[in-house]
Amino acid sequence: MYKKILLPIDLNDATTAKKALATAAAIAQTFGSELHVISVVPNFGMSIVGGFFPSGFEEKALDKAKTDLGVFLDAELGPEINAVGHIAHGSIYEEILHAAKELQADLIVIGAHRPELKDYLLGPNAARVVRHAPQSVMVVRE
Repeated sequence: MYKKILLPIDLNDATTAKKALATAAAIAQTFGSELHVISVVPNFGMSIVGGFFPSGFEEKALDKAKTDLGVFLDAELGPEINAVGHIAHGSIYEEILHAAKELQADLIVIGAHRPELKDYLLGPNAARVVRHAPQSVMVVRE
């Protein structure tokens, strides 16, 4: 049913990431799907903000995210699940949608933290992915 599954995770929210990963891994195992896990390092937004960070900060952040994603996947997945890790840099929801398009994912599994009143039902990135993704999106609550 699903050939390629994309799971975006926030490496700073381990609880949500673990539950979403377990769900995505179970679906991938059930259908024999490829599982792709992406973590997005946000950009600075405005270039003036970047001037306050030391030189090479972005490269170090991307390298650390890549290492942290590998450690997370190794710790959380058994040998029967083969997941491909991806690191992106930019606007979180835009990078998720871009990766889904490039990978030709037919399902996005996205974790959502407990909603706060200001979020109504989903956080802003998850809500944008749900609204704009042309493929099916499964939201996994913690």
